[in-house]
Amino acid sequence: MFTKGKTPEPSPPLQPAPKPMTTDVAMAPKRAPVSRSGPSIISADVKITGKIVSQGELDINGQIEGDVRASALTVGETGAVKGEVVAESVVVRGTVEGRIRARKVQLCTGAKVRGDIFHASLAIEPNAIFEGAVKHAQDPMADQPAAPLPAGSF
Repeated sequence: MFTKGKTPEPSPPLQPAPKPMTTDVAMAPKRAPVSRSGPSIISADVKITGKIVSQGELDINGQIEGDVRASALTVGETGAVKGEVVAESVVVRGTVEGRIRARKVQLCTGAKVRGDIFHASLAIEPNAIFEGAVKHAQDPMADQPAAPLPAGSF
């Protein structure tokens, strides 16, 4: 165990501390921007005059005087739109005065719609008020002529 004449074994040489990893911002892979945005909400105390365009969902509880285009649109109980509405999906709980063009249209109880509806799918709940013409279309979001539908055309 203990001997005077023996020299201790040399310790292994110290290795330099590892360098902390750094990433060069220029070399970092770039992420594609998020193409889907969150829902936009127009509150009940807001009144807008003009055209509204959204790439995402739009929830209207205020008053809009102008055309509205979105991927999905909900007109809340206190919401009102005077103008054309174009979206993949439209849910109306409030008031719309103007043409609606959407693949899927739902008029909920209490909704008031005065205008023509171009749709691929339409649902009207009891006690929804609708005055206008209905036209089924394979692509209802394609540009339509501004003239109203002739009476009795299907």
